[in-house]
Amino acid sequence: MKKGDKLNPDELADQFIQLTDDLAYAKTFYPKSASIAYLNSLTVKTHQEIYKNKKENAGRFKTFWTRELPLELYESRKYFLLSLAIFIIAGMLGAVSALNDDGFVRLILGDSYVNTTLNNIEKGDPMGIYGSMDEFEMFLMITSNNIWVSFLVFACGMLSALGVGFMLVRNGIMIGAFQAFFYQKQLFSVSSLAIYIHGGLEVPGLVIAGAAGIILGNSFLFPGTLPRLTALGIGVRRGVKIMVGLVPIFMMAGFLESFVTRHYDAMPLILNLLIILGSLTFIIWYFFSYPSQVHKKVMSEMDHQK
Repeated sequence: MKKGDKLNPDELADQFIQLTDDLAYAKTFYPKSASIAYLNSLTVKTHQEIYKNKKENAGRFKTFWTRELPLELYESRKYFLLSLAIFIIAGMLGAVSALNDDGFVRLILGDSYVNTTLNNIEKGDPMGIYGSMDEFEMFLMITSNNIWVSFLVFACGMLSALGVGFMLVRNGIMIGAFQAFFYQKQLFSVSSLAIYIHGGLEVPGLVIAGAAGIILGNSFLFPGTLPRLTALGIGVRRGVKIMVGLVPIFMMAGFLESFVTRHYDAMPLILNLLIILGSLTFIIWYFFSYPSQVHKKVMSEMDHQK
């Protein structure tokens, strides 16, 4: 069928049934094949084609956030766990290294940052660096930098999953060293309450970007039964969807870092904790819990259609 051609309802229904049968067969006999992701994508698209109407077409933006992206997040959940494991191990490595070598923090964070922070500690404002720039200017700089770094992590997938692993390890070591530095100064709780006002979104966003990069790298290295370029195309589309989903996350993290974090020492503790826990709760719900709910709903609709 050529692009732009349309099937009549009977042909579309037959195609849907055939796709679900093929998908079930692939999951049973080839559970690790890249064909599963490909067939699943085709099945979902056919299902949406069957049920779509003009009103749904007008709500394409809504559909992306409530259905299309969550389904992709569900299919990618194992890569999130892998990315998180790499990041946590790197963070622990950075923390242990910083605690055992006084020069490690300067090597990782730079002399300028360390010296500025030491001066702020002496002044009684250890996290004063967050208030050293105009709010709006800082928002633009932080947000653009976070989005750039996340897409760089994703793009490293073209160098294979090892390229993504390097970026995750690098950033994990930086955060681990950063936390260890404040722990040594007996300011661990103060620093954590400050940086995770925005870090509750920023850090998980980086980990999720790493997962998207791993998907990209694996699609090229391990195409399974698909032609390599076809598998790569699927990996690019899957990864880009996830990255688009992260843009609002990094925008909100940039807003919090620029306009809220600077007031960490004047904020009531309960408000501080509500922001941090609220951010983490949203990440867990939208990127892990909600996708599972959407997947179950779609599978149920497919069963009824058959």
